[in-house]
Parts: sequence; structure tokens; C-alpha cells
Amino acid sequence: MGQMAGSIRQTVTLRGLTVAIYHFSGQILGRKPKRNPDGTMRPGSKAVAAAAYRAGERLVDRGNSEVHDYSRRGGVAHSEILAPPGSAPWLTDRETLWNTVEAMEVRKDAQLAREFNMALPHELNQDDRLDLVRTFLETHFVRRGMVADFALHDPLPEHGQSEKNFHAHVMLTLRRATASGLNPVKTREWNSKDLLNEWRAEWAIACNLALERAGKRMRIDHRTLEAQRQEALARRDMARAIELNRIPEVHVGPKARQIVRSGRTPVSRIREVNAYRRTTGAGPKAPAPRRKRDYPTYDRGSRLSWLEQIVAGNNVQLKRDLVAINRRFDRMNRKLDHWQRRVTFTAEGAIKGPAFRFNRWKAAQEDKQRRETAARKVAHARKRLDQITQLIKELERAATGANHRYERSLIRAKEVERWVRRVRHGGRPASRRRERW
Repeated sequence: MGQMAGSIRQTVTLRGLTVAIYHFSGQILGRKPKRNPDGTMRPGSKAVAAAAYRAGERLVDRGNSEVHDYSRRGGVAHSEILAPPGSAPWLTDRETLWNTVEAMEVRKDAQLAREFNMALPHELNQDDRLDLVRTFLETHFVRRGMVADFALHDPLPEHGQSEKNFHAHVMLTLRRATASGLNPVKTREWNSKDLLNEWRAEWAIACNLALERAGKRMRIDHRTLEAQRQEALARRDMARAIELNRIPEVHVGPKARQIVRSGRTPVSRIREVNAYRRTTGAGPKAPAPRRKRDYPTYDRGSRLSWLEQIVAGNNVQLKRDLVAINRRFDRMNRKLDHWQRRVTFTAEGAIKGPAFRFNRWKAAQEDKQRRETAARKVAHARKRLDQITQLIKELERAATGANHRYERSLIRAKEVERWVRRVRHGGRPASRRRERW
């Protein structure tokens, strides 16, 4: 899982259906120091500090008595901890939980927690976003035995953030939760890439179901633009294939936003990936090569924009003319594609006869009907699955409440038993041996 940063959500329009930008990224929080792209090193993560920052609370690291106070931080709309039913009650205490995680990890390069950052649909209200995140975490993480510590963050426009940048931070334990605490052995099955891809797909489905329940037309898709375009081409939907034929948007981080606010222009650089690796047979003083990823080789949109800025300079009228030229060029491409399809349709009908055109129209209608039937079946199945999920969630909450009531009754019975023993001994406290029994 690659390192993750905050994202700015935007929307694009595809044939009357607004599609929101998908964002679901994760990383492992560990103590091992990491190397920045510029070659400098930054210290590893601390579970207590990370939890305090994301939840906006004041937590104390009991290992070194260090205080992490982020109680004055803005933008934290909600924070909560979800634990599996029947697990230890102290797992829902944020400070105790992450201090226990720090104490259980003795290695200096130990992995502490797994974190996910998920963009939330800004079309939903606060309650719907909270229910969306809570249901997804309980379904895919808590039921597997993880403890999920999540926080919902609202955008801060005064800090230069987009008004649609609603997102959630989720910290997950790497050990399974039990009735006595955390399992001494980590669950390695959770590190599977196939499981990560499944979570990414399920998050898109969960968001679309929430948008559908809210009566919104917006939808998200976890697949790449190229995969969506190939699917449109397979359906012979040329209009949508043309709209999907665009360059993926480049992430704009906090440093780039600060540069823009200062009136400067960000410069794209070659990103260095992974640590130094020494070649086989090289001497101890040989320079260590580094793998490089050259973004400008395929970042065509950014390079064209950069060249336009160089050509235009400070000429405002030339910039407007370039924008108008780009719009006319896009409009001309759409017209050419439309007339190409019309000419192909007419030519095939004239060459192969009216029977061929009728059969083609009939096949298109049957294919459309099959897709609509399949879509209705999928929607019905998802509705049933959502109902079953809600029922299971209510049953688990009821069972959890019954377990808590049973534990409280046992504690009360123990207190009454101690009180009776004291009365039997004339108000004197019983011996330690009897007190244990």
C-alpha cells in the first residue's frame, strides 16, 4: 500500500450522469523512518500521535510520557471506535488501545496499524456519511476481528481546502480482537492485495448505494479511466468512450496548494521511488542506483498546459484565445465522431439492405432490454443484501448490549457477595485468601 495524502474531490458529467472522483487509499503506519523524494529522512509513525491527530483529542503516550494534544484542531466532525462483539471493553478507549499496541510491538521497525483514507460523497448529509462509514467498517473490518478507530473530517475553506473535500481516516489494528484483548499473533491474511482490491470495489458499491438511497444521481467507479473506456467501447457507446478518453487528474498536495496561494507555479519533478539498491558485484563505495518514475513522459495534459503558459506568458487575451481554441477543437472532435457514426450506419444499411438494418436495430433493442433486466436484478440483489446487512447489524448490536448487561450483573453480584462477607465478619474486611474466593 502506497503512502497516502489528502485529496480534492471533483465531479465530471457523463451523458447527464454526474460521476464523482473516487479515492480510497491506504498505508501501513510503522516506526521505520521513511525517505522523502528530495532525499531527506522523516521519522516513523507513532500510533498514539496518529490517533490523537486524526480524532482531534489529547492523548498521552505512556511509554515516554509524551503528550499529543490536538483538541483545538478544527474540521473533525465525528470520531468513534468500533470493536467486535464480545471483545474486551477497554478496546474502545482510544488512549488505552493505541498505548497497548505500542507496548506489544518491541521492534524498532515494527508495523503499528493500517490506515485508510476514503473520500466521502459531499452530496450526502452528515448523518448519511456517518452511517455509510460505520456500516462499511462493521461489514468489512470489524467482522473480521479488527478494531476500527475512525474520524470524519469536514473541509476547512479558510485553509485553502475544497468545499467538497469530505473524507474519513480509519486506523485498524493488525491483531485480532479477543475477549482478553489483542491477539499476540498478527493476522497476515489481511495484507493480501486481493483483499485490498475487494475493499476498494466494495467501497464504490457502498457509496453508490448510499447515493441511491438519498435520491442522488451521482455515482463513483473504482476502476481506471482506461478500463471504463474499454467497457464503453465493448458496448459500442462511442459518446461515453470519447468522454472517458482523457488524462487522469494529478493529485494536488498541500505543498502545491501553498505554492499556488503564494502566486507561483508548481513545477513537476521526477519522483524517486523506493530506497537505494546496490548493484550486484559493485564495490562498497560504488554509487547506489535508484529506480525512477518519469511522470512527464505520460502526463501530456500537464505538459501542454505548461507549454501554453510559456507561450502565453502574461498576455491575458492570448490565454483567452487558447481556451476558446481548445473548446472549438473539442466541439469539432465530437461532431466528427457523430458524423462518422452516421455515415457508417447509412453505408452499411445501403450495402447490406433493409433486412440487415432491421436485424441490427432488433439486436440493439434486445441487448438494451437484457442490460436493463440485468441492472434490475443487480439492484434487487443489492437491496436484499443491504436489508440483510442492516438486520445482522441490529442483531449484533442487540447481542453486544446483552453481553454488557450480563457483565454488569456479574459485577453487581460480586459486590453484593463481598458486602455479605464483611457483615459476617462483624464489619471487618475479610482476609485476602477469602477475598479471592
